[in-house]
Amino acid sequence: MLQAHWWRDAAIYQIYVRSFADSNGDGEGDLAGIRERLPHLVELGVDALWLTPFYVSPLADGGYDVADYRDVDPRFGTLEDFDALLSAAHDAGVRVIIDVVPNHSSSAHRWFREAVAAEPGAPERARYLFRDGRGPDGEQPPNNWRSIFGGPAWTRLKRPDGTPEQWYLHLFDAEQPDFDWTNPEVHEEFDDVLRFWLDRGVDGFRIDVAHGMVKDPALPDIADDAKADLLDGSTTLPYFDQDGVHEIYRRWAAIAAEYPGDRALVAEAWVEDADRVARYLRPDELHQAFNFEYLTAPWDAGRLRQVVERSLTANAAVGATTTWVLSNHDVTRHVTRFGGGEQGLRRARAATLLMLALPGSVYLYQGEELGLPEVTDLPEEALQDPTWERSGRTERGRDGCRVPLPWEEGPAPCGFGPEGSVPWLPMPEGWGALARSAQRGAEGSTLELYRRALRLRRELEALGDGTMTWVDAPEGVLCFEREPGVRCAVNLGDAPVEVAAAGEVLVASGPVEAPSEGRLTLPGDTAVWLRN
Repeated sequence: MLQAHWWRDAAIYQIYVRSFADSNGDGEGDLAGIRERLPHLVELGVDALWLTPFYVSPLADGGYDVADYRDVDPRFGTLEDFDALLSAAHDAGVRVIIDVVPNHSSSAHRWFREAVAAEPGAPERARYLFRDGRGPDGEQPPNNWRSIFGGPAWTRLKRPDGTPEQWYLHLFDAEQPDFDWTNPEVHEEFDDVLRFWLDRGVDGFRIDVAHGMVKDPALPDIADDAKADLLDGSTTLPYFDQDGVHEIYRRWAAIAAEYPGDRALVAEAWVEDADRVARYLRPDELHQAFNFEYLTAPWDAGRLRQVVERSLTANAAVGATTTWVLSNHDVTRHVTRFGGGEQGLRRARAATLLMLALPGSVYLYQGEELGLPEVTDLPEEALQDPTWERSGRTERGRDGCRVPLPWEEGPAPCGFGPEGSVPWLPMPEGWGALARSAQRGAEGSTLELYRRALRLRRELEALGDGTMTWVDAPEGVLCFEREPGVRCAVNLGDAPVEVAAAGEVLVASGPVEAPSEGRLTLPGDTAVWLRN
């Protein structure tokens, strides 16, 4: 039975479709592969899946350059494959949310091709942000905005005979032109896109670059030292977190409310201030927003406590639940962020128990249940992230967290695809040692830690949505209680410490002794749940 208001305490598993499971041996993951591996996700204990874009796309940016919002790219399958996956997931009691990419399309989208073929001032151009250039003959961009992927955020059109023309805005790659959301036609198009997928039965949408879409109409220059970054709390950027986005989300919330079954809208809003993030979660707007301040917080007890408190307070003010996330397809995997090697894995395991014990819902990125690290040594010729080329080959981009998953022990493709197939990104030597088959049933493995913690999170009334109470603890230790009867303690330091503990150990991220005389010795970089 699927629960109402399911997003408030759900464990949602992100699938990067291209890298999850390859059913046909072409080297790329697909929808049929996800369906085949669905029993693993049910066994893991997740409540919902989030699928990255599987739409028709040239894959200039891994599918976030959409050429057709209402169809499946043949690389990933067909609409029938999507319907079969959705039906199988629902039969298993698992929800499915999908990406929607409203800030920009692919340059291969029909609309943009029509815009390029049209004359300046034509209605076809009004769907995107075309502007005349500055300086003699318009040879300079309309302003000094920079692309998130490096280089200028404007590209100048040229006629077939080479005559230079207007410029168009792309906050990301040049193959990802930004829509103009002052145009009613853009609003109507996305209303229809949402309804197309809601009619098919999806349980909601993750909204890509949800803090974008609306730009300051004056298109002002930014400060010379302003970062062209998704998250830069030091600067107010005229193309992010503009007040006009909230009108869009009130409209979308009304559409979602037309459908039964609690369809959820989730914002990818790279906004550092928790109070401004909460504005996206007002009762007539979105249901959730990713907690990027938590994701980017260092392994430091004081800093993490501040982020937790600030997040819970801001979201409670608008009646919203809080989300927690450690990794996704855009950031370095947290095993590596936390130091890499054995230390990084210890911290990652402890961070998982901390996250799963906090009030609200959690997002898990595929492969973190295997303790996968970032692949930092991909050959340069294998790199596909547009950041690599646009940065002048100085930033390697995000391919290292997108390497296909190892399912079975042995050499590549490690069960990702049929034997003899070649994955779209090379799998490192020894990847098979981390495979699901190697960890399933193995005492102390990261996979079994996730399975046990997710099972307890479902079984224990105290966990999931609700409140928490901090408990006094030694320096470098976070300790809190969830009622009824669960205590979480995390030692973020290197040395063992003693903490108050009277009950049995429910789950621990590393070896711990049973409590004695109301005390427990907690090793460094270790977390534990206790029956209080």
